[in-house]
Amino acid sequence: MYKNILVPVLLDDVHDHVKTREIAALAGPDAQVTLLHVIERMPTYVAPYIPENATAELRAELHRELDKLAKSFDRARGEVITGSAGRSITDYANKIGADLIVVESHRPGAADYFFGSTAGHVVRHATCAVHVLR
Repeated sequence: MYKNILVPVLLDDVHDHVKTREIAALAGPDAQVTLLHVIERMPTYVAPYIPENATAELRAELHRELDKLAKSFDRARGEVITGSAGRSITDYANKIGADLIVVESHRPGAADYFFGSTAGHVVRHATCAVHVLR
């Protein structure tokens, strides 16, 4: 059983947000679950066209969504960070001392074979156990 679980979450309409049953099966009785959403960095050429408060509003909305999802677990919290998804996930896992990352994967497309997927990056670079859900 794992005690400190990191769950990267993609908050959009297409994905099933959190596989609570699978995560509960992996978690110890006092496990801390961290739901993490990574906002990709905005290209500098786009920044002038985005309203000043848009980023703060986006972060607040993401925190509200993560807080709703966190209610599915006994001990859970949500975090929103900015960066490149794969690297940010592994760096954050190291920062909080995660002993498991539960990441969702999709069927790879042609671009994934050339550039790699976020799940693939996490599997290759994580220093803790990684459980991939399909």
